[in-house]
Amino acid sequence: MRPIRLGWMYPDIMDLYGDRGNIQVFEKRCEWRGIPLEVVKCSINDVVDFSTIDILFMGGGADREQGVMYQDLISRKEDIKKAMDDGMVCLLICGGYQLFGKYYEDADGKRLEGLGIFEYYTVADGRTRSIGNIAVECECDGETIQVVGFENHGGQTYEVSKPWGKVLFGHGNEKNGYEGYYDGKTLGTYMHGPLLPKNPKIADHFIKMALARQGITEELQEINDSLSDQAREYMLQRLLKK
Repeated sequence: MRPIRLGWMYPDIMDLYGDRGNIQVFEKRCEWRGIPLEVVKCSINDVVDFSTIDILFMGGGADREQGVMYQDLISRKEDIKKAMDDGMVCLLICGGYQLFGKYYEDADGKRLEGLGIFEYYTVADGRTRSIGNIAVECECDGETIQVVGFENHGGQTYEVSKPWGKVLFGHGNEKNGYEGYYDGKTLGTYMHGPLLPKNPKIADHFIKMALARQGITEELQEINDSLSDQAREYMLQRLLKK
């Protein structure tokens, strides 16, 4: 088994609200199972061969941070798209999610053209802000699950053809009852917090997809997730008043 290669985009810039915790979850869940994992950091001007990356991760950042790394990201468009076409899977949080779409327009009307890999787009009107805890019902490995996180975004994302899940509490893409984007290979979401510690099934889903690229399809070794389950259930009970 060769190592899973996890590409971490702009760890020094796009790391809002604890997004790096998602990387730590991938590291520990692979370590506990004896699965080799290599984290490849990619910041401005770093040379990275995306054809060797199995999982691409990009966190969130405020408008200023997005402006700092924007040109570098756009310059990598063709390499990223080719790697995605070849089977690389992506986990994109907030700003990362937005910039893989057609464009992001800020409150002053300034538009950043996105990678355009997906058809959705994001507009911030300067008046609307979606902030607070969020709970979503979604599908994961053929199972309906409930996930929890934290959202804080001024941008509202429209024309999402394949929403990740139904909002049970909170706002999501554009307060239309749906959150995120998921097409079977790329998950884009507004969930910070970070996402994976309370929702380890999502992490395992990505690990399994990365292993499948090597032809490894065996079930993952089970991990005692009782603490994560308790944390998620506590938040669900609090938000949904079960």
